Amino acid sequence: MDRLSSPAFRTEVEFTLPKGYLDEAGVLHRRGVMRLATAADEILPLRDPRVQSNPAYLTIIILARVVVKLGSLPAIDTHLIEGLFAADLEYLRRLYEEVNAAEEPDGVPAIGALAAEPLQANGHGAGGFGVLGEA
Repeated sequence: MDRLSSPAFRTEVEFTLPKGYLDEAGVLHRRGVMRLATAADEILPLRDPRVQSNPAYLTIIILARVVVKLGSLPAIDTHLIEGLFAADLEYLRRLYEEVNAAEEPDGVPAIGALAAEPLQANGHGAGGFGVLGEA
């Protein structure tokens, strides 16, 4: 059976932020929805001057594109994503990686755009995880 016709194939995933986004009125928003990323979601932000001057900003732009709902907020944009607590940003980054990971023929997930982290001296990414293929 093909993945698109499979009842298990989902294009949106609900989530609950660990801390939540506190809006200007003091309302806490924790529940949201993230959609699967398209090629454009990962390619088009690379042209953005904010990404060209600071590659870490790629995460902000991509998440602003794929998070389609957060609480009762009318829209999600980069300003909102910038205002997330660090724990929530990390949670969404990891959720993005999980939701958008492609299964390779050997069963190993492919690395997505948000998974790429600069290596530290210990050979691990900034998050402390080993590099794919590392023993």
